[in-house]
Amino acid sequence: MKKRLIQVLGFLMSSLGWVFVLCSMAMDYWRIAQIGGQGGSFIIKVAWYWSNLWKDCFTDSTAVTNCRDFPVLWSVTAYIQGVRGLLMCGLTLGFFAIVLCFLGMECTFIGGADKTKDKLLLAGAVFHVAGSVSDLSAYCLYINRIARTTFAAIVEPGVLRYDLGPPIFLGLVGCFLIFLGAVFYAVTVYRVICSESQVYAYGGGTYMAPRSRGRTLYTGYYKPPMQYESYMGSRLYNSSRISKLSKTTPTKISERDAFV
Repeated sequence: MKKRLIQVLGFLMSSLGWVFVLCSMAMDYWRIAQIGGQGGSFIIKVAWYWSNLWKDCFTDSTAVTNCRDFPVLWSVTAYIQGVRGLLMCGLTLGFFAIVLCFLGMECTFIGGADKTKDKLLLAGAVFHVAGSVSDLSAYCLYINRIARTTFAAIVEPGVLRYDLGPPIFLGLVGCFLIFLGAVFYAVTVYRVICSESQVYAYGGGTYMAPRSRGRTLYTGYYKPPMQYESYMGSRLYNSSRISKLSKTTPTKISERDAFV
């Protein structure tokens, strides 16, 4: 029951984080710059310059917005192309991770046997981690670009100092949720990584089966053959049977021994 609850919680968190990243990719106000309106003056008009991954826009004090869409892919700024590519890669990995985790959850009746479902869930967790790293790299690349201009001591004329917008923070929260959901998945299927070793009886002692394949007598413990187990079992059974018969069968004393 606890395993199912943890898996459901991980599924909800990772799916919600994936949706956050997807929404942030389509949202506006990735970066914002404000001009005018400083010092409490109501005479100076206020204007906002803001951008996202697809266009640059200008909004004046009358709420009129004029936008310029980015040109074709090969003429866009290099870091914008990198952010787009990393986010698309992360979203694709996250989509396959959601499907694999859905098939591998214990509460679903598809996906095969328990071991197969655990392997699917573990693969989905790995995909989630890879996708969250890709998404986080995209946001860090964009933040680094904005921070270099914002905290520069001297900027060229006409260059604006932008601030970070809400989509970046929403995307960072989504990356954290995806990673946390992957950790919850991995906790429930840790036995796939660290499988339990079986203990076998061999003569008077016990031996542990090797964890890795290909081990021999010289590199690890070994499992006794089936013929030896059957022989030892039959031998123990016969000896116990003989002892029982000797206890239950009365001993006959000859007349000569009785008079002695």
